[in-house]
Amino acid sequence: MTNIEVNPWNLPGFDMKKPIIIAGPCSAETETQTLATAKLVAAQGIKIFRAGIWKPRTRPGAFEGVGTAGLPWLQKVKKETGLFVGTEVASAQHVFEALKYGIDIIWVGARTTANPFAVQEIADALRGADLPVLVKNPVNPDIDLWIGAIERISQAGITQLAAIHRGFSTYAKSDYRNHPQWLIPMELRRRLPQIPIITDPSHISGKRSLLAEVSQQAMDLNFDGLIIESHCNPDEAWSDAKQQIHPDQLQSMLRSLTYRNPNIVNVPRTELDDLRLRIDDIDNQLIDLLRDRMQISKQIGLYKQANNITILQTRRYNEVIRDRNEKAGRKGLNEAFVSRVFESIHEESVLQQSLVMNSKGNTH
Repeated sequence: MTNIEVNPWNLPGFDMKKPIIIAGPCSAETETQTLATAKLVAAQGIKIFRAGIWKPRTRPGAFEGVGTAGLPWLQKVKKETGLFVGTEVASAQHVFEALKYGIDIIWVGARTTANPFAVQEIADALRGADLPVLVKNPVNPDIDLWIGAIERISQAGITQLAAIHRGFSTYAKSDYRNHPQWLIPMELRRRLPQIPIITDPSHISGKRSLLAEVSQQAMDLNFDGLIIESHCNPDEAWSDAKQQIHPDQLQSMLRSLTYRNPNIVNVPRTELDDLRLRIDDIDNQLIDLLRDRMQISKQIGLYKQANNITILQTRRYNEVIRDRNEKAGRKGLNEAFVSRVFESIHEESVLQQSLVMNSKGNTH
């Protein structure tokens, strides 16, 4: 087990009792918007306010945050509301600026966690600092990369640590913006039980309708808190509007969650429960992949209809079954079982192609 010292967050008057709730807008857009949202968040009894100052965006031209100009706004939030304030950093310079303006909490973003050189520069800039540092999981599902980033921050002398589970990118289409892949933060909890885990349902969901579901799952797993994007006018947010909610809606959602007692003697959580949850997570991914496969089958049906090709292509079918069986054997799977699975998949694929072609008026 990795030797990482973890201490409670040194935030005067803050109670680390679960669940830890961090809330605020994706981005600090203007001083007025930042202060208005902070006052609404404070009115809900939440103690930690988040706001993006530097926003790494996938493509150029998108709003990338107001930068250092927004840090005095967070200072004003602290002065006028008493909230602790936090933001994401992606470079050593961001760390220096955040510390200069008295930011209480910082976290390393998912894109940055994926780059050990960047994490090390941030860790070096943090030496001698005394504040909570949170580390988001990397964009791709790589738990060793996640742990490595936490280790780098720890080796810089930071003991007020936590991990943020914000989901993982996946090629397959999903209901989620970033698939939660719960088995990965569960494995982090197994390997680093001393590290608090805070789930980010906003970035996992990508839309408001899934926030409660993801938040409840995190609470059921006995994770330590939630970091949720909340905006005074979410529909007009300059970034990630669809996943942000008004602070009043946030409070209503938090009240709707069931907070379970992990210490009930008669109903202990067992290894079997964790294994079953891992199976549920994998099954959900299988369902997403099967949906994608059938969508491609429909596209094949359209192509065959346009080119007057019959649905059943026996040689292709035989090649598929043979190839999948060989791969199954190499991976230690029962070939007869895999044959049955792919026979069922092929049968449904043929049906989907037939439905598409018949809907276009084709009758082979």
